[in-house]
Amino acid sequence: MDVVRRLSQEILVKYPGMFGVDFKANKEQLAKVAVIHSKMMRNRIVGKITKTMIAAASEGEEEEAETEDEAKTAE
Repeated sequence: MDVVRRLSQEILVKYPGMFGVDFKANKEQLAKVAVIHSKMMRNRIVGKITKTMIAAASEGEEEEAETEDEAKTAE
């Protein structure tokens, strides 16, 4: 497994709810919980975390839209 993917998943599991869809805010949050000396590695990890959070947010929006559509058709 890719190191960046593995580390980002471990961080998201260990600190749920700490990260969002904003890259800069996620970079600040990561600095609070991990010491990563390489700027490139830190940015890759934060990018993967941000990408995962955006995907989760858009997935949640799709589920809400499906629920609303089902409610409208039931009426």
